[in-house]
Amino acid sequence: MLQLFEFIGRNRNFILFVLLEVFSFWLLVNNNNYWSVEYFNTANSLNAKSLEISNSIREYTNLRDVNTSLAEENRRLNELITTLQQQKPSNALAGYQPDSAFATRYKFVTIAKVIDNSTHRADNYLTIDKGYADGIKEGIGVISATGEARKVKICNENFSVITSILHSQFMVSTKLLRSGEMGTAKWENSNIPSIIQLKDVSRYKTIVKGDTAVTSDQNAVFPPGIAVGRVKSFKVAPDQAFFEIDLELSTDFSKISYVYLVENKLLNQQQSLQESLLNKPK
Repeated sequence: MLQLFEFIGRNRNFILFVLLEVFSFWLLVNNNNYWSVEYFNTANSLNAKSLEISNSIREYTNLRDVNTSLAEENRRLNELITTLQQQKPSNALAGYQPDSAFATRYKFVTIAKVIDNSTHRADNYLTIDKGYADGIKEGIGVISATGEARKVKICNENFSVITSILHSQFMVSTKLLRSGEMGTAKWENSNIPSIIQLKDVSRYKTIVKGDTAVTSDQNAVFPPGIAVGRVKSFKVAPDQAFFEIDLELSTDFSKISYVYLVENKLLNQQQSLQESLLNKPK
């Protein structure tokens, strides 16, 4: 209390000046219609601006919640669609019934936010805000709301680094929907992050510009039918056996915000069986 009185004593002139200014302003507003109107107009304008900012902040917060909710709903629908596609494959022979465990082998683990991303290097990666604690494992698949296929490279308890499709060593088995032709999608032009190449499609097959490319059934990590891109252009040299096909990616990697983590629950069984065949004496 003594310090308060000492402070007032040291600054009494300034405090008196402020009080007189406030009192003068009060007299001016209350005894002059023009200044009274100006004051209330200004006060109302400031109040309205404050409310506008407050509402904008509230809307932004609500929008973030809505985005998270939509991402979760999209994850649930993706899981349902993937299960239905495996239970009733479009190209299956009449009478084919997949094993129940095989039909439900893909599990959508979680949704994660992208917190770091590169697109203009020779080997690009994404970092997400989820790790071991959220059920993520190294090697499981990653997709976005608009498609694409990637894999978890490394992870710790709370973060994971993902190998982007924009990576010199990353390849994914891909199918063209109209023609049914399959090839391998691989990024070969590090100067254009929106275009990848589709390899190993025979020059004697029919290719259509604009055809949709999706992940094929011959992927162990990714569900089939995940959008990869569309045929942008294609050509073939006289001495080549395969087309040179450019796909325009379905996702703008510079704007990606959320991804879905998907796990093949039977992957270890499949790989173990295939490896045992390689190691078995002929």
